[in-house]
Amino acid sequence: MDFYTTVLRRSGSYWVALCLENGIVGQGQTKETAVAKLKEAIGSIEEVRKTDSDIHSASLSIKELHEFLMVEGLESISQPLEMRTLYACPVAPADSTGA
Repeated sequence: MDFYTTVLRRSGSYWVALCLENGIVGQGQTKETAVAKLKEAIGSIEEVRKTDSDIHSASLSIKELHEFLMVEGLESISQPLEMRTLYACPVAPADSTGA
């Protein structure tokens, strides 16, 4: 996949980045850290999928997105949300020469 759709929101003192195409999340003290961790997670899972076809992958349902957008499932988030297009590069293959 060339790009992923990401929703960022604050959760306590952290930022959480959620990928809508696969449900993977990244978390960090800043938006940039959350996005970087999400990119790393997407790259890792894509690398594993190359060798293991049994890994489940599905877009988030509306219900799952709604749950993400609710604070502890009780109240709507009063802070603005941010959506981004995320270009995640796959993890580079390990050097098989041992060098």
